[in-house]
Formats: sequence, C-alpha cells, structure tokens
Amino acid sequence: MSATHSRSSGQSDEALLHRLGYAQVLYREMGGFSNFAISFTIISILAGCLTSYFIAFNYGGPVAITWGWLLIGTFSILVSMAMGEIASSMPTAGALYYWSSKLGSPAWGWFTGWFNLVGQISVTAAIDYGAATFTTALLNLWFPNVVSTETSTIFVVFTVIIALHIALNLLNINLLAQLNTISAWWHMVGVAVVVVVLAVVPQHQSVGFVFTETIDNSGFSGVGFAYVFVLGLIMSAYTITGYDASAHMSEETRQASRAAAIGMVMSVVASVFFGFILLVAITFAVPDVQGTLDAVANAVVYIWTTSLGTAWAEFLLLIAVVAQFFCGTASVTSASRMMFAFSRDRAVPGSRIWRKVARNRVPVNAVLAIGVLAWLIMVPSLFSLVAYLVATSIAVIGLNIAFALPIILRIKAGKRFDAGAWSLGRHYKWISPVAVAYIAFICIAGILPVSPKGVPGAEDFDWEVVNFSPITVAGALILFGGWYLISARKWFTGPIREAGSDAELADIERELRAP
Repeated sequence: MSATHSRSSGQSDEALLHRLGYAQVLYREMGGFSNFAISFTIISILAGCLTSYFIAFNYGGPVAITWGWLLIGTFSILVSMAMGEIASSMPTAGALYYWSSKLGSPAWGWFTGWFNLVGQISVTAAIDYGAATFTTALLNLWFPNVVSTETSTIFVVFTVIIALHIALNLLNINLLAQLNTISAWWHMVGVAVVVVVLAVVPQHQSVGFVFTETIDNSGFSGVGFAYVFVLGLIMSAYTITGYDASAHMSEETRQASRAAAIGMVMSVVASVFFGFILLVAITFAVPDVQGTLDAVANAVVYIWTTSLGTAWAEFLLLIAVVAQFFCGTASVTSASRMMFAFSRDRAVPGSRIWRKVARNRVPVNAVLAIGVLAWLIMVPSLFSLVAYLVATSIAVIGLNIAFALPIILRIKAGKRFDAGAWSLGRHYKWISPVAVAYIAFICIAGILPVSPKGVPGAEDFDWEVVNFSPITVAGALILFGGWYLISARKWFTGPIREAGSDAELADIERELRAP
C-alpha cells in the first residue's frame, strides 16, 4: 500500500468516525488480516472445540460433533453476514448497541448493549476456564507429583491466566495486533499438525462411527434423541461465537467499513472449515466410548493420551494451550473495547472510570473490569459440576440475543438502511430473517435442563447439576431492564456525540497526541 493511499484511507476512516460522532482516541493501527485474526482467535477452534468436546460427545455423540458442527457453522456464517453488513455501515467500537440505537431507539441500544456486555464477560470467563483445564492437564503430565487436576488447582491456574491476560491487554494495540496475527497462523498450522499426528496413528473408529454413531449420556428417558442432540449443539454454538470482535475493533482498523465486515465473515468461514477437519480427526481417534465419557471435561486429553501416548499428547496439548491463551487475550481485548464504548455513552455505572484511556490509548480500567468480572463468574466452579457448561450457555445466549436485535432492526429498516462498503444487497431479505430464526433456536437450547436431576421437582433433585443459565440471564434482564424502566429511560439517549463539530473532535485527537 502506498503512503498516499494509507493517508487517504486513514482520513476516510477518521471522517466516517466523526460522522458517527466520535473522536479517534484509539490507535488505528490494525490491518484487515489483524482484524480477521482477532475474531478467528476468539472463535479459536483449538479452544472451544477441545474444551467443550465432552458436551457434544455426552449429548449426541459423534453425530452431534460432526453434523452438529456443520449445521451450526452454516447458520453462523449467515449471522456473520447479516452483522457484517451493519458493521460496514457503522464501524464503531460500540458496534451492536450503537447499531441498535441508530436503527431503532435508545431502548433497543440499551438492551443490546447489556446483553452484549454480559455475553462478552461470560465468554471470556469460559475461554479462560477451559484454558485452565487444559493447562492444568498439561502441567499434571509434566509434574504429576506437584500439580493435581482437582477443581481447586484448575481455579488457581484460571486465576493466573486471567491476571496474565489483564497485564497483556494493558500494553499498546500494536503488540496485541501482532499477537493476534501470530495467533491466526498458530491456529491454522496447529490444526494441520494435530490432524497429521492423529492421522498417522492407527484409527480406533470407523467412518460409520464418526458420522452416524449416537450417544445419549444425559440420563433423560423418554424425551427423544432430538432433545439430547440439541443440547450437544452447545459445543458448536459456544465455539463459533465472539466474532463481533471484528466490529468492536473497527475504530482501530484501517479501511474499517470493508475490513471489519470481511474479517467477521471470513473468521467464521475459516473456523467452520478448519474446525470440521479437527473434530473429525479427534473423533476417529476415540479409543473407547466409556473411557471418553468418564473423562468428562478432560475427554480430549484422554483421547490423545490413550491413542498417542504421553509424549505426543503433551506435544498436542502444548499447541492447544498456547492457542487457548491467545484466545483469552483477544477476548479481553474485544470485551474491554465494548465496555469502553458503552461507557463512553454513559450506559455503565461509573462510566467516567471505564471510558478512561491511558497515554498508550488503551482503555485500562475497562480491561481491569472485564478481567475481574470474568474471574467472578467462574467462582461457582468451586462447588458446581456444571459451572463451565453454564458459563458457555450464558455466553451463547447473551451474545446471540445481542446479535439478533440489530439484525431485526435492519430488516425493519428495509431500503432505508444506509449501506457501507460491504453490502448484502437484496439478499438481506432472506439472510437476515434466517439468522434471527437460528438465534432464537440456539438461545432456547442454551436454557434447557442438562440433567434430569437438575429439573426442579425431580425426585432426586441436585443443585450441582442445575443449568442456572436461565436464572442468571433472567436476573441480568430484570436488573438492567428494571434499571432502564425506573431510571435510565429518563437520561440514556443512546450514542452521544463527543463534540459538536469535526473541528472540536479534531481538538480532542490533538490533545491525546500531545506529549
């Protein structure tokens, strides 16, 4: 790219941001690949697929893993396309809540923003707890006499990982962009290495097992396999989410009107392709069904250790652990930008604190808040057997509701929608409604009971296996919904222009650039 082209592109990005009402207070240093890389990293097939593999294996088995992945992947591509069109029109860090506010009203923006923030925090918690599970398993293989795989040990490792992610995100965006670029290549090459290693060992399972075998380890009786299969889809739905990061990073991306949309869509497409290959390879290597079921959250660790031996298992685990660490780092980055933008428009309590930008142009307090809140979400893991599953469900529900609301408003806008550099054209008429219908389905899946013992009124009711995601999501909705009805509707006006004119916005930018 020539210097002239770079300057004109930067001026165009800045002019568009000014029209949206904001000054360029964050560094716009990310290219198109870096924007793609952050969403691809947060989706992280080497994180989500591996840490939640046991969910699909228990609820549906190989059919839920392979065909379920393709089913969820296809619909997720449509959702990313519907969102990408809106991101192209309004490339701002606030992303989803900003779109809903402009296409609808402050009320739409308020609810979209809070669902998005709850989902962002939950997905960060789930990513880092999953990473802690795999990291603990690797450390246990290396130091069996020192590191156990007990829940308390996993939580300690989780705490350390959260602290490291906070520290990394306090550094400037240039370093984070480079880390995400490295991460994207690590994921693609890593999947290839895992698949090759698994391909050269004797396969334990047949093609028929991988693509047609069903497993029901739910404990439910009389509900039908369809119910169990739907529960198993949470693995795929949890993994293929978080791609709104491309939109949240748009104020730090060059040529954002096109790059953010393409980054969002292509991150999902690439993840579906590489993820399917990875899942098929792992399922072929399953040594025995019962041992895999008994391993629960360590199912993939069990498969690798039993099929390959300890040395190769350690090698593959190292690849996965590094990828999962990258994933968590990127998730904190994305969530902190969303919180920063939402606070910039005074929607978050203590907004003056969370919208503060340091000299290196990083929203430092928002980074700290995301890390601490993600840590708190996983405290129940110390006493709940399904805390990780619940965290994934909350993430799926919160993020997908936030995805759906602006898409609904885009449908209502019809021809009045002001398209950006990347548009669906007339195809939005079928893509957007299908995306909304899918989101409604997967949100229902996220609140279903996962064990007969977790159903209120059951004879052998057990709080340890209750899917408390409906309680958590409903509680959050009552909290920020009630807050809006009682107070916020009187003062929350949606996105607020930081200054009255482009000249005043430029003054803000010059002040930040001053030594």
